Amino acid sequence: MASHRKSRPAGTRVAGIRTPALATAALTSVALLSQTANAAPADDKPSLEEVEKKVDDLYRQAESATDNYNAAKEKTTKQRKQVDTLLDDVAQRTQKLNEAREELGAFAAAQYRTGAAAPDTATFLLSDTPQDYFDQTQLMGRLTSRQKGAVDDYVSEQSATMKKRQEASQSLQTLTETQSDLKTAKATVQKKLADARDLLSELTAQEKARLAAIEKEKQEAAARKAAELAQQQAAAEKAAQEAAQQESSSSSSSSSSTTTDSSYATKAAKALAFARAQIGKPYVWGATGPDSYDCSGLTQAAWKAAGVSLPRVTYDQVNAGTTVSLADAQPGDLVFFYDDISHVGLYIGNGMMIHAPKPGAYVREESIYYDGESAIHSVVRPA
Repeated sequence: MASHRKSRPAGTRVAGIRTPALATAALTSVALLSQTANAAPADDKPSLEEVEKKVDDLYRQAESATDNYNAAKEKTTKQRKQVDTLLDDVAQRTQKLNEAREELGAFAAAQYRTGAAAPDTATFLLSDTPQDYFDQTQLMGRLTSRQKGAVDDYVSEQSATMKKRQEASQSLQTLTETQSDLKTAKATVQKKLADARDLLSELTAQEKARLAAIEKEKQEAAARKAAELAQQQAAAEKAAQEAAQQESSSSSSSSSSTTTDSSYATKAAKALAFARAQIGKPYVWGATGPDSYDCSGLTQAAWKAAGVSLPRVTYDQVNAGTTVSLADAQPGDLVFFYDDISHVGLYIGNGMMIHAPKPGAYVREESIYYDGESAIHSVVRPA
């Protein structure tokens, strides 16, 4: 017997309520959209490794901008001195010009008192005696000759003064442009540092702890790499000593080389002693001591203590000496980093250096592999 019960319409029950298929699909879509919305922020949030890389990149960019700032600052200082010298010169010349003008005025007054026209027959007729005419003629002749010299001096001084004023004006314009560059470089540094701080401030306490652990792992790896380099250098030095001992006699050239090495070692020791005394002082961009340093400010000050003058910025310091291989690096050498040569440290041997690392850090000893071997650009011996 066939059933007369009507078939149940397609759909499901939600909380005891029968729902049509269309409503079910709608609810499913809402649920999926809700899940996507909830998942989006997590997907957009960078990983801890990405945050670390972004922060490191920002610090590097800030350091590169700091070099631009340092160069503009040094240029501004030189140009300001030049402008001051030109302005002093213009002031002195203007004073001379005024004195020459006063002298011309005195001549004009004297000429007015004695008569503006040159002595002639009428003057002779009006003179009381021939002697009076003769005396007046001599006076006018002297006045005319001296006045001509004064006019020539005045014209010459006026021309020179105008030229110096033009030079001063051009130097002032150049100084203004350089000051604008300095302001731009400073703003760039501050922006990069602010971005880095913002990224770090968004991390949770757990993420910051993890970031510190990652940094520690990097330092340990860098220390191992430094130890390997120290072993290689020690082995090379030992081999060189053995080879030297086997030589029956030393040539004059080797004697000269030994003297040169000894001289460099003496200067390097002074530079390193200075650098070690700065350990613990804060990194401050644009600083050259004595209370804080940026990377090139520290190396410049260290070698200055040894009597060697280095340029202010890294991309000039890299050309201030002889490039040597990393394997031949000696204490006192400058180690440069990154393709844009935006960082520098002072090599102390055994794969280690003293440097001013980055904002928020302090002058310290650290492996030259602190950011990986690929980060090392070159090694330069400055003296």
